[in-house]
Amino acid sequence: MHLPSFMWLWRIAAWSMGLTVMLFFGLAAVGLVLRRQRLAPGARPQKWLRILHRGLGIALVLLIVNLLAIGLVGTLGHYGSLGHSWHLPVGLIVVALSFASAWSATRIHPQRPWARPLHLRINSLLFVALALVSLSGWSVVQKYMPQ
Repeated sequence: MHLPSFMWLWRIAAWSMGLTVMLFFGLAAVGLVLRRQRLAPGARPQKWLRILHRGLGIALVLLIVNLLAIGLVGTLGHYGSLGHSWHLPVGLIVVALSFASAWSATRIHPQRPWARPLHLRINSLLFVALALVSLSGWSVVQKYMPQ
């Protein structure tokens, strides 16, 4: 069967992944500012920074879900099946960690002191997983490039 080129889909995936990485580092920067403000004596984090952090976090999760959809559609469309590389399991780990991070963020409260350290640990793992999915994604995209 002759299928159309999926190059446009891989371009969207590449831009989405770049934006995902930028959002991750933006979230880390805003998170560090929030932490500094929270730990300052007598200070409270600025509300607009908390709103920005939540908004960027929501955007990150949505982009990751978008990347999952692109990967599934593109791989099924090109190969007819999944599981052609280690990109799929690492990508699923990224999806799970991003949902876990979002969940743990909703738990952060002074009455739940375990939630903030959990959120930070999950995000540390998410950083590693994003690096691995970027590496594996690069090798996957090379398969689709015209010779």
